[in-house]
Amino acid sequence: MTIKNKILSFLCCCMLAPAVSCNKDLLDRNPLDNVSSEIFWASESDANSGLAGVYTRLQSNFLGYERVYLDGLTDNAFLWDNTNQGSFMIMTTGSLSATLGGALANMYSSPYRAITSCNYFLDNIDKAPVAEAGKNIMKAEARFIRALCYFDLVQNFGGVIIYRNFPATLESAKIAKSTREEVYAFIEEDLDFAIANLPDNRYSGHAVKGSAQGMKGRVLITQQKWADAVAVLQQVTGGGKFALANNYAGLFRTAGQTNAAVNQEIMFSTQYLATTNPQRTSPGAAGMDIELGWYSLMQPYQDLVNDYEMTDGKPITESPLYNPAAPFANRDPRLDLSVKLPGETWRNAAGVAWTGSYSTFTGYLVEKYVDLSKAPFTTASATTTDQDYIHLRYADVLLMYAEAKNEVSGPDATVYAAINQVRGRAGINMPPVDEAKYNTKEKLRDYIRHERRVEFAFEGQRYNDLKRWNIAHIKLPTLKTPSAAPLVFGTQNYLLPFQQSELDNNPALVQNPGY
Repeated sequence: MTIKNKILSFLCCCMLAPAVSCNKDLLDRNPLDNVSSEIFWASESDANSGLAGVYTRLQSNFLGYERVYLDGLTDNAFLWDNTNQGSFMIMTTGSLSATLGGALANMYSSPYRAITSCNYFLDNIDKAPVAEAGKNIMKAEARFIRALCYFDLVQNFGGVIIYRNFPATLESAKIAKSTREEVYAFIEEDLDFAIANLPDNRYSGHAVKGSAQGMKGRVLITQQKWADAVAVLQQVTGGGKFALANNYAGLFRTAGQTNAAVNQEIMFSTQYLATTNPQRTSPGAAGMDIELGWYSLMQPYQDLVNDYEMTDGKPITESPLYNPAAPFANRDPRLDLSVKLPGETWRNAAGVAWTGSYSTFTGYLVEKYVDLSKAPFTTASATTTDQDYIHLRYADVLLMYAEAKNEVSGPDATVYAAINQVRGRAGINMPPVDEAKYNTKEKLRDYIRHERRVEFAFEGQRYNDLKRWNIAHIKLPTLKTPSAAPLVFGTQNYLLPFQQSELDNNPALVQNPGY
């Protein structure tokens, strides 16, 4: 492939969408599809535009706001009639196959599109007249995003194809997959480079050192490398760059995400900007306000609602505060901040009630992310939906540390303290962990898993949590959809099938077992 063709390929794959960068004023930059191939990479501005194109890839499918819908594959929520991500309902009831398409296809193709953009950028950035230190930061950002994408792939598919560079030809891309262990090693290699070269600053849109450290912690606990995870997560908690937000609900709405007291918790996100770069304009105007607040596409299960404690820190089955006649009184505040409860009236900024257009099949709707200040929601107002999707926040670092440290050495003061920080944040103020009750590794392990569930509900984490804990095949079949169809998750479903089209295009790719 000639340099000219490579550049044109890069422009097509990375730059046709508006650019994404650390400052939101860069989100509405014009596409660079009219840049002459002969002069691209000729300036630092070109390099910045190329990197912006890489960040744009994070707006695609489950790399962006639609990642919340992964909770529809779990015991947290029922996902219905999702035309954006078809096949979800089929996946939950066990009809997984290599020809399913829809969401399953996107879970494979979107990360690889982003990886292609990362590799093309990395293959060409040395041509740009950028100082070495600045160039290494750019490379570190691209490698961080590449690691993020490969982490998605390995969690969903196990061993996958590793591309270190932009393939020279179509045939050269047809290679065998690497092992799961080799993919994880590659991810850690990229994250280590990112940690060594990213600035040690608070997050403001570009990946920073803490972004890579926190993500490496997640990669390590997924592999059950507990001691290694403790070490890297302690670097974040001791670094002083991040803190818990003072407004839990504000984390998931635009106004809060631009407030310094709230956004200090955000460590990495996919960013959007109204009205030039909203969450969704094609194939139809939408986004979280529309899809959750109007269409009601994701609806919480009773099983999740039951997991929120009473304000005395006890489960509903043990607390004297629980009243079946008023089941939502005196509950963990995160319940009402995350779930629209029966009888609750949503009102917009003018005080006018907003009911949406669709009924709930489970009795509940998702409230997290829904910005009622923008109601009534319409397709015409969809371009105002631009709250960012948070991939990593400081609460996750604290709970990952608690989980890893508990696995290494059991309960200790640092483990309880990390959990209590999350529970006791301003506006939540849940009581500390009952140390007398949760006083063994096994008991505290279960409690940390509970705390992760209620803290990160509808953030797209539960699916991978259930799988890495190896309990998805135990927990999910205990539930049914609102139409009484049992949830199905067998041991073979810990890995998803490769699409038949991928197998047809690449004879070297071998299907996962059970499909």
